[in-house]
Amino acid sequence: MHSSAVLLIEFGSIILGLGLLGRFAARFRFSPIPLYLLAGLAFGEGGLLPLGASEEFVAIGAEIGVILLLLMLGLEYTASDLVSHLKAHHPSGLVDCALNALPGAAAALLLGWGPVAAVVLAGVTWISSSGVIAKVLGDLGRVGNRETPVILSVLVLEDLAMAVYLPIVTALVAGVGLASGSATLAIALGAAGLVLFVAVRYGRVISRFVSSDDPEKLLLVVLGLTILVAGVAQQLQVSAAVGAFLVGIALSGEVAEGAHTLLSPLRDLFAAVFFVFFGLHTDPASILPVLLPALALAAVTAATKIATGYWAARRAGISVKGRWRAGGALVARGEFSIVIAGLAVTAGIEPALGPLATAYVLILVVLGPLTARYTEPLATRFARRRDTRRHAPEPMPEARKETPVGD
Repeated sequence: MHSSAVLLIEFGSIILGLGLLGRFAARFRFSPIPLYLLAGLAFGEGGLLPLGASEEFVAIGAEIGVILLLLMLGLEYTASDLVSHLKAHHPSGLVDCALNALPGAAAALLLGWGPVAAVVLAGVTWISSSGVIAKVLGDLGRVGNRETPVILSVLVLEDLAMAVYLPIVTALVAGVGLASGSATLAIALGAAGLVLFVAVRYGRVISRFVSSDDPEKLLLVVLGLTILVAGVAQQLQVSAAVGAFLVGIALSGEVAEGAHTLLSPLRDLFAAVFFVFFGLHTDPASILPVLLPALALAAVTAATKIATGYWAARRAGISVKGRWRAGGALVARGEFSIVIAGLAVTAGIEPALGPLATAYVLILVVLGPLTARYTEPLATRFARRRDTRRHAPEPMPEARKETPVGD
């Protein structure tokens, strides 16, 4: 009874604290993700007040948080949307992957962490934060801008790539052999392809089966189905997150809208718990030794994301100012970088990877809204100064004084 009371007190304090931090972040109009991570650092290993009784419960909540994050991501898209985006914008996706994944992989290899950590850190630096970017675009009033569809296309391609990338990382961190890993990837790709095919052909039938006018029944059916499929996927070593993502894609129309409305509060709750859980397993003292590599990696990949957005917007025929706005908007990393790093931390791949990912996300989740707001004005000002210097009239040469003869 005593341990149960302590668990309730600790977990209640966590939820209350997260709510207050969320209100604080909303008041100053920035993402609460860095505050959630800092809260986890404060109450985890080496923190101010380490938790004890509620840690296992928080771990389960964190796993549900990842599942709900990917489910809600899948609900944002229909299968036909994903297919059309893949056909039209795959060059931008390839450029995005090359410019932003390679610096992470190179950094891991330079730090001597090995190939598995390199694949993990490549994903951490590659995937932008859809949630943070969507909020920033809304706050800046840019949802209707011409460059916004380009930004969303890059994000959609990253989300679609997650369905392939996560099974690869899951197999690598689990240490399975080449044959087993290839089989896992084949199962994941086959499942993703099958779900896309079924969703395109029979999406209405599936949605009609799940649909209900009673919000309670709809919530229970969608949530139960998602957790069931996620569990089966994890049993097959595919990744629970991929299973949840595929469930979200399979649902469409009014069912997807209704499920999105009902599950949003749960997603926000358990996603916050997930960030706290990640922070709990990161010793604040371990961040200082990797702070300089995190700053360097953040600087490099902020520049490569800006270049990605600029190139993608240029390909779509957007004006120069819109290209800079697109690039600046893509800088923020957040939830999925932590999801990817969490897989490696749980498997014990590289002790320093978790602290580095935490510092990296903290830097870019704060820097992202600033680059979204100021990249275009700064680039425009720099271009004007350069043009002014280029077209400035050259000073007249001074007349050479001739010495009079006889002096």
